[in-house]
Amino acid sequence: MDLLEDKATGALAGAAVGDALGGAAEGNTPEAIQERYDGFITGIVPPFLADWRNARPIAPYHKGDGHITDDTLMTTALVDVYSTVRDHLDAHAIAEHLVPLMIGEKRWIPELETEAILLQRVFLAEKWLVARLHYGHIDPREAGVGNVVNCGATMYMAPIGIANAGSPDGAYAEAVDVAGAHQSSYGREAAGVYAACIAEAMRPGADVDSVIAVALRLAKDGTQDAIDAVVSAAAGRSEWRSSLAELRAAVSPFDTVGPNYRAPARDARIPSRTKAIEELPIALGMLVVADGDYRESVLGSINYGRDSDSIAVMAGSIAGALGGRAAVPQDWIDGVIEGSRIDITATGPTMAAVSRDIWEKDRARFEQRSAGLSSLLAPAGVL
Repeated sequence: MDLLEDKATGALAGAAVGDALGGAAEGNTPEAIQERYDGFITGIVPPFLADWRNARPIAPYHKGDGHITDDTLMTTALVDVYSTVRDHLDAHAIAEHLVPLMIGEKRWIPELETEAILLQRVFLAEKWLVARLHYGHIDPREAGVGNVVNCGATMYMAPIGIANAGSPDGAYAEAVDVAGAHQSSYGREAAGVYAACIAEAMRPGADVDSVIAVALRLAKDGTQDAIDAVVSAAAGRSEWRSSLAELRAAVSPFDTVGPNYRAPARDARIPSRTKAIEELPIALGMLVVADGDYRESVLGSINYGRDSDSIAVMAGSIAGALGGRAAVPQDWIDGVIEGSRIDITATGPTMAAVSRDIWEKDRARFEQRSAGLSSLLAPAGVL
């Protein structure tokens, strides 16, 4: 296993583990989580509600027991698209390849404990892709307009960062294009910034500081402000247990959902240039508090509650890319593979192989452009 494959596996397995561990806590406050589990969550736990089949509003999803959620299912589907196209993606690739996977191919869905099409598991914001692109025939570059603005597009953008490993600017541009089929406003912006963070974390020599610097350099509007506020609050703190309330307070002015996660504010999730999704700034804050340590970054994200699975996906993928596969605890990997009945280490090597193909195509494109530019710059009459 070379460094590219090691980091790609760390990123994607790290995301899946964070997803599976965080699913049980989703939608709850830190206090409720500690009451339910007799303290902080420290690993794989059973569902928050024992009667999960009849729980509302999340039924009938079996969250917990090492089950990955729609975050990982969508990430895996995007890897499959890359494996087919073997080149950079855009919004049209989502319409041409991802949507057919969502409605035309059965997959094992751990939370449903059965095989089903992906459409039957994803949230309404992801069902939007099918409604707009398959049935509405909307221009893919504009299809995200009108959707609820949330983290739905951001949560599965890690493969774009791997495809653009070492090029945060390239990852940002590609993710913003791809996410146009799914999201608008700060939901689309966060997708670009998250992919850029993964691309930077894939670079040999990258660290938490360089990832944060990339995020702040590329982020726009409320997304930049929210990241700045949260990482500033996280600076100087060395453990997440006493930092949960402070990080929540830092992101609160930019979060439209409000204090009650299960009862969003009336103006929640609408486009804005001053707001941001909550998940990415908090994930970056957890990375700062944990100094990039995978286990602590993910545990902080889980015990923060609210959209804990997606926060842990983002923190876990960046920490996994920084530290490689060995950074992700093997007992957690084994537990999620057993609980989900899916090999969460398989997508890393696939994405690494695709990245090599993309790099070769990028090199050929660059050489072709260089030859043309040399001709353009030659003195007149020399050609």
